[in-house]
Amino acid sequence: MRVSEIMTDSVKTVSPSDTIQQAAGIMKQIDCGSVPVADNGQVVGMITDRDIVIQAVAEGKGANFPVKTCMSRPVVTISRDTDAREAADVMADHQVRRLPVVENGKLVGILAIADLARVNIFVRESGQALKEISEPTAGTGAIRH
Repeated sequence: MRVSEIMTDSVKTVSPSDTIQQAAGIMKQIDCGSVPVADNGQVVGMITDRDIVIQAVAEGKGANFPVKTCMSRPVVTISRDTDAREAADVMADHQVRRLPVVENGKLVGILAIADLARVNIFVRESGQALKEISEPTAGTGAIRH
């Protein structure tokens, strides 16, 4: 099964110059803890609720600071033709729960670990990926999302 068969193709994004408040508003609207950061359709980063808290709020930055000040980069992406099992491995290897899907450098969708779990044949693989994603980073006690 290919990523294109199970990905979400309607993706909300923010730009690097949008504020962290705008990013948080989109996260609230779509009930998701991360949003791709896109510039002219190309993914240049990801911003998570954790990024906002750790790199903005904890540092005393206000809601009007731009997304580019706390977004995560570089971004790991996959293509729509990637095998879903391979995508689960990429998630585990990079300890991420969501992967932007790109074609010719442009964002065309997003694959979440929940998308893998919804496909019965991938429940075991996505469960293993989630286990590896949720394991603390060596020596830090931090869990990467």
